[in-house]
Amino acid sequence: MTTAETGQSSGSKPSDDAWAKLVPLDTRFSDIEIRCNCMVICSEIKPSSLEKLEWCIISKNLGQGSATIHNKSSDAILVDKAVILKDDYVDIISGSEIVPGPEGQGYLQYRFTIMPAPESRTQLLKISIDPEHAKCSICLNIWHDVVTAAPCLHNFCNGCFSEWMRRSEEKHKHVLCPQCRTTVQYVGKNHFLKNIQEDILKVDAALRRPAEDIAVLDSSASIQSNLIIGSKRKRRLNMLSPTLEERDNLRLQCPQCVANIGGYRCEHHGAHLQCHLCQGMMPFRANLQVPLHCKGCDRPFCGAYWSSENVTQGVSSPVCGRETFRPISERTITRIPFITHEMNRHEQDITQRCITHMGKTVPDVVAEWLRLFNNREMDRSRMPLNHAEMITASTHVCNDCYDKLVGFLLYWFRITLPRDHLPADVAAREDCWYGYACRTQHHNEDHARKRNHVCRPTRGNHHF
Repeated sequence: MTTAETGQSSGSKPSDDAWAKLVPLDTRFSDIEIRCNCMVICSEIKPSSLEKLEWCIISKNLGQGSATIHNKSSDAILVDKAVILKDDYVDIISGSEIVPGPEGQGYLQYRFTIMPAPESRTQLLKISIDPEHAKCSICLNIWHDVVTAAPCLHNFCNGCFSEWMRRSEEKHKHVLCPQCRTTVQYVGKNHFLKNIQEDILKVDAALRRPAEDIAVLDSSASIQSNLIIGSKRKRRLNMLSPTLEERDNLRLQCPQCVANIGGYRCEHHGAHLQCHLCQGMMPFRANLQVPLHCKGCDRPFCGAYWSSENVTQGVSSPVCGRETFRPISERTITRIPFITHEMNRHEQDITQRCITHMGKTVPDVVAEWLRLFNNREMDRSRMPLNHAEMITASTHVCNDCYDKLVGFLLYWFRITLPRDHLPADVAAREDCWYGYACRTQHHNEDHARKRNHVCRPTRGNHHF
């Protein structure tokens, strides 16, 4: 049975405002308002019957732009015409069309709609944008998963530019901008323009592309973080007295720019990623099975790549060791991370005392809750990592994201403990109204110690 936090499941007390709703295309049926972070949807599924059935769970993702739907029905459902099998997950956005059953069997159709946050409703501005200025110059459609090339700052679909970049690397010495033919030095995702793209499609659904086209674009998309694209890098440098330009080029070279390693040497114009941790360079090889990005934060890390190439030290660029970027299941931890319980050292001390009193260690408790996590027996709606529903014990994460995951697991350990299992001197503490989201606990030691902050908020913006 899935562990669900009070106030964030279908049986919890809802918030005053719905953050999303399912709008039936058949106007004879009522909208389904979603007021919890993780809500079981129980509704009519066929116009021929008024019987209500539980058929999916919709979970709010970090931020305001998307959610995850979990098919809990006995059959497949459709999301934007894609078949979602029983117990499968998929991300949905505002405007996604959902059918609670197989195609052609008379099921109702719903449109998922995200509501503006209460505090932002009075701050919305009306901005006039010509959709022609929000089109990719490669496919001539509204951007999808928009990326921006530099230095020219032209914008394209991620899938379109990724395919253009692959073909350019095969045929040319440089990657040229498809619109102005400037040599591209960097390319990365543009989250601001992605919000504009989504707003345009909300206003004019006729501009939305078929699901089949979107699937093709997504399958081609390879840009997850900022890419550094080299040009005119010379292989033979005067190592005795390099010029300033040669020294700059040398600093940008990865070990495989300098020598053939593992049967691979970088092309002169090959795209590179800069490791977030060591700032060293690694080649961007999208066709490899080795992860280059942390799933929890989408930042690039080179530890797994260079380990797979048996590189432990760079000649002209630093490289990370394997221990910096590993699967969750291969990691160990001996102490409670500093960020646990919102960095409240009093709550961390209480958690440590509880663990010790039970005759266990921090690794014991983390391993136990990681098993529940991997078996999907926990509510992930408050998990402070990207792609929460896609993360498993075999997922590669960076050290920071692993600490966040451990903090999340220890939060669940504490919140599920009966009060009589807490140390006697803290068992009688009252819950803080703002719970884990309390800001006072960070600058008022007395408040941080006297109130329980390992609990859900009952007031403020985090109250759901």
